[in-house]
Amino acid sequence: MEEAPSKDAWCPTVGVEEEFLLVDAVTGVAVNRAAEVVAVARERFGLELEHELTGAQVEINTAVCVDAEQARLELLDLRRQVALAARTVGCRAIAVGAPPLGHTTGEITDSLRYRRIARAFGALAEQQLICGCHVHVAVPDRETAVQVCNHVRPWLPVLSVVTANSPYSGGTDTGFASWRSTIWSRWPVSGPPPFFSSWKHYEEVCDTMITAGTALDRAMVYWDVRPATELPTVEVRVADVAATVDEAVLLAALVRALVAQAVVDVGRGVRAEDVPSETLRQACWGVANEGLQGDTLDVLSGESRPVREQLDDLVRRLNPVLQANGDLPAVQRGLRLLDAEGCGADRQRRVFRGGQVESLLGLLDVDNADRAEPDQKCS
Repeated sequence: MEEAPSKDAWCPTVGVEEEFLLVDAVTGVAVNRAAEVVAVARERFGLELEHELTGAQVEINTAVCVDAEQARLELLDLRRQVALAARTVGCRAIAVGAPPLGHTTGEITDSLRYRRIARAFGALAEQQLICGCHVHVAVPDRETAVQVCNHVRPWLPVLSVVTANSPYSGGTDTGFASWRSTIWSRWPVSGPPPFFSSWKHYEEVCDTMITAGTALDRAMVYWDVRPATELPTVEVRVADVAATVDEAVLLAALVRALVAQAVVDVGRGVRAEDVPSETLRQACWGVANEGLQGDTLDVLSGESRPVREQLDDLVRRLNPVLQANGDLPAVQRGLRLLDAEGCGADRQRRVFRGGQVESLLGLLDVDNADRAEPDQKCS
């Protein structure tokens, strides 16, 4: 009989990164005001925002969190400060995967690294005026991290639908729930990663891509799940930035539980399902196109099934972990939001069909989250 994992095994730490778009407060068109917003955030709040590839984006990072509830409170506070900093300089910070209005290319941020990327990748770099959400979960070591990535791979399509939030691009309905995903997929090293046999195998593949020039360094290995470059974590980066904090926390809680279960499985010698990368790509494309309300390929059964049912499958699979680590209430709250209002893309379409710019910007404002009482914590 297998020994039950310790409670600590179900409670790894988690961190969340969110990228936001800076737009004109009236027209909603992207504006290159990141340098000013970063400066105001530092001077007024002591908040260190991160620059992104273009001057119309900023990034927030939570602290290392012990559970989903701490992440929720951190995100509420960070979003509030970003919103205030943006308003102070006369613009607005919105949580959206791609620019819904106006131009869809950005001015490259003036840093050595970003200038190198722009020189190497030309117009492709300028087109990355898009915003994602990345979740980091602690793992014991690099070898485990690679194997955990293998276990997470089959669930990448389902994870991506949780925050699908970019139906518009430049004022046009793209027909996608996540247009950001299609823009991001243009990078030569992006999408679902290969199945790796070991850390050495991972290193060899990365070295080959750097030699080929398709990635300048390991930080440009833009796969949807990867061992983090500088932290002892697995990083899941498949998602649009969430329209609300509750959706961001739903994503973080699912990723945390999935990684925790994977670490236990790796320790028990359970081999991950080796789903072909092309199969995963088809499923990810289907979810980006269809969103929460559609059907797409279930990579484990090989059948086309409702996306919402596949999300339920994941939650049922992780239910013991979520109960053990205290994150189940956060997951239930996020699912109630999705069931009541749809994903971010669904909500955008409802408010913007009449062309009401202010309604759309109000929906996407980073400080729009429900400030409900905290749920029970993992102790």
